[in-house]
Amino acid sequence: MKNILKLLMVFLLPLLLINACRDEADRDWTSPEPSFKLYDTTLGANTLYPSMENNPFILTWDNATTGSGSYSVVISATSDFKNKVELAKSETNTLKTTIGALNTAMLQAGLSPYLAQNAYIRIERGTQVSNAVSFSVTAYPTGKPVITNPTAGSALVLDATKPTVTATTFKWSDYTYGVNVSYNVEIAASGSTAFLLVGNVQNSKELAVSNFDLNELASKLSLPVNVASNVDVRVSATSESLGGVITKTSDVVTFKLTPYKPDFKALYLVGGGTAVGWDASKAQLLYQNQNISEIYTYLENNGEFRFLGQQDWNPINYSLNADGIKDGYKYFATWSSNLEKSGDENIKFLGNSGMYKITIDQNTKSITVTPSANPALPTNVYLVGSIQGWNAGAAIAMDQVGDGEFEYTIAIPADGEFKFLGQQDWSGLEWGNIHAGGNSGYLGPNGDNNNIKYAGTGGLYKITANIKMGTYKVTPL
Repeated sequence: MKNILKLLMVFLLPLLLINACRDEADRDWTSPEPSFKLYDTTLGANTLYPSMENNPFILTWDNATTGSGSYSVVISATSDFKNKVELAKSETNTLKTTIGALNTAMLQAGLSPYLAQNAYIRIERGTQVSNAVSFSVTAYPTGKPVITNPTAGSALVLDATKPTVTATTFKWSDYTYGVNVSYNVEIAASGSTAFLLVGNVQNSKELAVSNFDLNELASKLSLPVNVASNVDVRVSATSESLGGVITKTSDVVTFKLTPYKPDFKALYLVGGGTAVGWDASKAQLLYQNQNISEIYTYLENNGEFRFLGQQDWNPINYSLNADGIKDGYKYFATWSSNLEKSGDENIKFLGNSGMYKITIDQNTKSITVTPSANPALPTNVYLVGSIQGWNAGAAIAMDQVGDGEFEYTIAIPADGEFKFLGQQDWSGLEWGNIHAGGNSGYLGPNGDNNNIKYAGTGGLYKITANIKMGTYKVTPL
């Protein structure tokens, strides 16, 4: 019998020891019976705002019955205090701190900003603990985004052969917000405060950027091509609640960026279905802004055309990348439905005859043809501007010298500005410098133009508006 008891003790003793160790490990986060009282806070159910940061937050409690040393005021997101954060220490039975300190401690304890959640507070002194007091509270963010990609010192070389492919994806970590948050990603030459916007995302923690877009930004930052330059990136998070707008900006991460020199092609329009015909020496150069080449011009129904790399038939020709087109001419990867291949060289236009906008994106090698806001050629064209007092009712009738081509000779002052009208008022047709004010030589119709600006000398100039070809010209006499 004694031997049996000894054997039982041998088996039971390790189990008792294991349970004793487990109890000791759990003691830190279980909720023992309170031995002194924490009085309820006056915080109640509250939404905290940054403007309350310096407002006082006061706690009082009874003195502990035993022990000595400081009181520790702890906060937890759960009633079991398994994961607790110390708000502060106190040598007395009172703590006076701030709402800002309370807010920070709650975030550290795991509460999310902008979400109404329960927070739990108790007082600890040695092995003694007070009762726990809970309250519903909505914290506000105090931290900031942390950039995880690119990493400091990393290098990124942009690829000129793949302009539309993603060059990198900016990534960062941040809170899980209870409201919408807007992130701005910005870059600057290292050490500069002149940041440029890369892009904006809502409620996402990453932003993909193409080789072309990042190269465009590098150009605006005046970074040298084919050279690795240090670039700073930062991310700002903007959120809004009833308490107002809060913006938090990450620390700057510096990485190396090597941009390239864009190889955009000059494109000349030629063909029997165009205003210039098949005379290569008169092929029409398209207006170009970086990767976009475009023009407002006349196209004939079932007319054929293609593009040249020069005002000559050789060496470069551009057509659709379609079966049956000569291999050396294949260029456009996609095209609008009113275009199709014709023979082994040309493009056929299937729409009605009239004025159209041709848009070519050299990054994607796409071509689209869309109707102009002014689809028909005008019967009359009038000149209006600072050169005649901007009086549309007295706009000057220009002389027609060709199909859709008009001229007029007039003095232009140093600050001359003008437009072309299809009537002597502002209610109908108009043409001006394409897109924005300036002197590009290319016309834009209603909705896509601004003033033509020409710094004359006060002498006479011949102004030519070729509506059919989408161009204008100012010639000193």
